[in-house]
Amino acid sequence: AAVAAGVPLGLLHGVPLAHKDMFFRASRRSSLGSHNAPPAWGAGESSLLGRLDAAGAIEIGTLNMCEFALGPTGHNAWLGDCRNPWHTDHIACGSSSGGGAAIAARLAFGAFGSDTGGSVRLPASACGVLGLKPTNGRVTLAGMMPLSPSVDVPGIFARSARDVARLLGIVAGRDARDPRSSGLPVPDYEASVEHGIAGLRIGVPQNFFLEGIAGDVALRLEESLQALATLGAEIVPVTVPAPEHLTELSRVLVYSEAAAIHGPWLREHAEHYSPQVRMRAATGLAIPAAAFQQAQQLRSGILRRFVDAVFSTCDVLHLPTLGIPVPTLAETDVGGSAAMWEKIAVLVRCTAPFNYLGLPALSVPCGFTRNGLPTSFQLVGRPFAEATLLRVAHAYEGV
Repeated sequence: AAVAAGVPLGLLHGVPLAHKDMFFRASRRSSLGSHNAPPAWGAGESSLLGRLDAAGAIEIGTLNMCEFALGPTGHNAWLGDCRNPWHTDHIACGSSSGGGAAIAARLAFGAFGSDTGGSVRLPASACGVLGLKPTNGRVTLAGMMPLSPSVDVPGIFARSARDVARLLGIVAGRDARDPRSSGLPVPDYEASVEHGIAGLRIGVPQNFFLEGIAGDVALRLEESLQALATLGAEIVPVTVPAPEHLTELSRVLVYSEAAAIHGPWLREHAEHYSPQVRMRAATGLAIPAAAFQQAQQLRSGILRRFVDAVFSTCDVLHLPTLGIPVPTLAETDVGGSAAMWEKIAVLVRCTAPFNYLGLPALSVPCGFTRNGLPTSFQLVGRPFAEATLLRVAHAYEGV
């Protein structure tokens, strides 16, 4: 009708999208991955969805997610487990599990999820699509279910760097409804993907991130570095300062803030939580306020030292997204048992540190492991360097 009427068309006019069921609309109640979510959490229209609507996008549905976005595997005891479209016995990862699965299965052209510990990048890696976690503040949080407001970031799934760039350009920028959103100018991400990577320094961490990764994942990562080198990039070794502490600091923030949000509902309706989510949501109740405050106070100084140490040596970091082949649903169906913490630690080892730092990170598919499922490399940049990450990904797609 818009075409027939000759009205101006948006950059997404008629493009089918679908999003994690935690972005609120007045016309519906979001499930939040739960069978009994608190009604008050559904207040307020999503600014992000409003920007997509204004660009002409068509929302064709909402997507499966882990209960209250607390889970990296894609299991959901209430609404059904999200399965990997490459092999349905395997996980799609989480918590934005439906985003990775839907884009890989060609059900939509793009999707938005949330990333608080890797919840966009992990499903993107498991399902063989691109997944971007922007810099904290680059995209508005207004009208999105909170998990850990100081760490939460809306993230993007798509099948190409150009598609991610277009979606980011539409939703990025200052939002008066979100005081934490950045007022920095929004660059033309889509135009910048064509700038090439000749002379760009790509750093390979020599500590922590490559430790213990599976052999076939390591092989795919090395092949991707060789491809980037053929495009003119310079591959340089980098020592990353104290990465082993970043995940723990992120955990302190996430679980403390999650407990503050869930505490009243958890105390009154614990039976409405599955065992794993109940245990994880309650973990923050045992974290001292002093530990939470210290994790917040240390954050800016650690970020400054990290950026100075790493990005004085390279322009972009290259590391795994998921250091193991995608596991099966059965292997990761551990509920709230003691094995839960070990499984979570393995899955988020390479993603959660950058949630604490608030840095942009992009998962880029780079082939398959021996089990026939996708694997990816992850690109990390300095604050608000999303355009550089997308340049690298676009160049790699052309090899």
